Amino acid sequence: MVQLCLSQSTADLEGILSLQRENLLTILSEKEKAAQGFVTIPHTLDQLEAMHCIAPHVLAKENEQVVGYVLAMTLESRSVVPMMASLFDNFDELEVAGKKVSSYHPMVVGQVCVGKTQRGTGLFDKLYTAYREQYASTHDFAITSIALSNYRSMAAHQRVGFKVIHTFEDSIQPWSIVYWDWNSKFPQ
Repeated sequence: MVQLCLSQSTADLEGILSLQRENLLTILSEKEKAAQGFVTIPHTLDQLEAMHCIAPHVLAKENEQVVGYVLAMTLESRSVVPMMASLFDNFDELEVAGKKVSSYHPMVVGQVCVGKTQRGTGLFDKLYTAYREQYASTHDFAITSIALSNYRSMAAHQRVGFKVIHTFEDSIQPWSIVYWDWNSKFPQ
């Protein structure tokens, strides 16, 4: 049975890294990327620990194995993962409801991943429900970027309630910035 929890230990963070390695853009076939989605940025244990110290990650575990996660970042996490600098740079210019994103207190989704054995079970939505329950009382909204070529991820994020508010391109690929207004009703 899958249990949702917050990251608490080095073993949890190593579990994130293990699942991440199985789903990296660089190791999947084109067919698998198109059908199943992918994660783009490989993290280090030090990065995950630094992020965790600011805000714990939301995990799904089965028999102590991480089978899904949503990485938690805040504006204070800006320098922890240099590959995400372009996303954070957009926050200084991009507006939500007439104010710069950087003037709010958002939760930045550092990455989301659901293991292959759990896809299609509703775990993606459950992870984001737990993320919202954990952080909505202290943060204004959730925001992240999704590779334009990651159609499965974009569809799943939109199903949960994320909306595209901007697109940009960095040295890796083109991205959409999406945000989830936690004051709106969760779509059913």
